[in-house]
Amino acid sequence: MLVSITDDPPILVCADLQVEYLTPGRRHVILDGDAATARCVELLTLWRANLWPVMHLKRIAQAAWFNPASKLTDWIADAKPRPGEMTFEHPLPSAYSSARFVDYMSNIRNVRCVLAGFSLDETVLATAIDGFHRSHRFQVVADAVACRQPGTGDAAAYKHAVVNVIGNFATIQSSAELIRTSGAVAV
Repeated sequence: MLVSITDDPPILVCADLQVEYLTPGRRHVILDGDAATARCVELLTLWRANLWPVMHLKRIAQAAWFNPASKLTDWIADAKPRPGEMTFEHPLPSAYSSARFVDYMSNIRNVRCVLAGFSLDETVLATAIDGFHRSHRFQVVADAVACRQPGTGDAAAYKHAVVNVIGNFATIQSSAELIRTSGAVAV
């Protein structure tokens, strides 16, 4: 269904765009992270130019492999939140593990979110499913999301499979299609 972007523009949700995921040798390094980052920056540029709402999610897990005091949890420079943009820290994979995020999402009138960023197989998947169960509409930008290298098998096939699962809970769209139809977004 096409909805006019001027009605209530969807919120761009940038998931876990943190240095941790681009640092070689780290457990959760994302091999195609540069391509996903570039697309996320394109989307950020579009949203910011149109003064549409932007939300940033930051994973702050308390696990041995994830040290929240480290500089590795810092934002990627090109995707760093700007003043006026919302930020939410979440300890578990889903953004809904943040009480502030839940409060915000439950208090907005027409929940429509465009989801891009890292942790496709964790944050993006869990947030889309949790949102679906709360009747919040999410749209995942397939070429602006990325996940870590799976333990075995082909990384592209793994990403494709995760995106297909998310398709049961959210609309899937490409960044080119989203940018081309920025006057009306399918949700």
